[in-house]
Amino acid sequence: MITVVGTGTGAPVPRDVLSAAELVVGGQRHLDAVRLPEGAERIVLGPLAPALDAIEEYAGKDRSVVVLASGDPGFLGIVRVLAERFGPERLDVRAGVSSVAAAFARAGLPWDDAVVVSAHGRDPRTAVNVCRAHPKVAVLTGPGAGPAELGAALRDTGRVLVVASALGDPERERVVRVTPAEAAARDWGTAVSVVLCLDPERALGAVRTVAGPAPGPAGWALDEADFAHRDSMITKFEVRALALARLGPRLGDLVWDVGAGSGSVAVECARLGAAAVAVEKAADGVERIRANAAAHGVDVRVVHGAAPDALAGLDGDPDAVFVGGGGRELPEIVTACARRARRTVVVAMAALDRVPAAREALTDAGFTCDGVLLQSSRLAPLPGDVTRLAATNPVFLLWGVRPHACTEGVAQ
Repeated sequence: MITVVGTGTGAPVPRDVLSAAELVVGGQRHLDAVRLPEGAERIVLGPLAPALDAIEEYAGKDRSVVVLASGDPGFLGIVRVLAERFGPERLDVRAGVSSVAAAFARAGLPWDDAVVVSAHGRDPRTAVNVCRAHPKVAVLTGPGAGPAELGAALRDTGRVLVVASALGDPERERVVRVTPAEAAARDWGTAVSVVLCLDPERALGAVRTVAGPAPGPAGWALDEADFAHRDSMITKFEVRALALARLGPRLGDLVWDVGAGSGSVAVECARLGAAAVAVEKAADGVERIRANAAAHGVDVRVVHGAAPDALAGLDGDPDAVFVGGGGRELPEIVTACARRARRTVVVAMAALDRVPAAREALTDAGFTCDGVLLQSSRLAPLPGDVTRLAATNPVFLLWGVRPHACTEGVAQ
């Protein structure tokens, strides 16, 4: 039997577990915090493969093995690796309090509605995008993805960061509430356990029946009447439905809406869980996008500027881009977006003359390109209690998909 003990957040290691141990595996600080039985072999966790091989050797001979881990080892912890290698029936897991639960407890907040993302040993972009999109996020940190890096990436969000260090250590534990700018300016060392990223106005959240992030919307491709817009300058819901299907916005993604107009695509992407940036050159359009995002209860970063120049100042490469505006500059805009997009670029055009150049821009960037002309007729009432079909303007929708597109997300 392999006994896995969660410790490090204030829970002591049961003496009876250690007393018979012949092999004890754990991080340096966990091993230093316990007294090992005389004659027990000790392995400091670094690369997993040598430790797993040693565990297999001992467990295969029915010798007692103890693995010390942080908090709840079944929560983004070592239990997954051990269960895959040795089978769950060979594990005796003694869970402690997870660092996430401890951090929220120190902050005095419930966390049944929090999104938890690990940046430990991973590119922090997914964590940053989740923090931008959701009001309550816990980030498990790691080298190169700690409070300073998160703070630098979230300066413009208005979020508050709660940095929890050395949780469970009576002498070293620290829980500090800072702005992203303050977090970016400090050297936090290596003891940080978890960072909470909170929207101050929505940190408490609502009473929930199902734990985890808020459920996705019951519907999408909302009616144009659900958005403030000028002179019908809005992506029609039929076009928006296919555009969303091709963009594939999801938790952890970053999506740009370029030439956003009313911001309807950006808002819908945010409703589906992605971090959204809307780029719009008209000042009244910028205010309209902000109002639409607020009306739908989502965060959309709005950038006032004209593409393609405004795109150069955007941090982070998007997973997907929707291009809904653009005149003569459309080929340059599509090219600029294609250089940055990790997965998909979708372009909507009403003018037939723009299609060849937009398609060429996508294929020249190495994308596999496809498209469709959308023509729809909506039911419209006539006098006498009868109905006619009212045709909408035809729209070309092109989409380019990068071969071998980056697909990492929250499952990684």
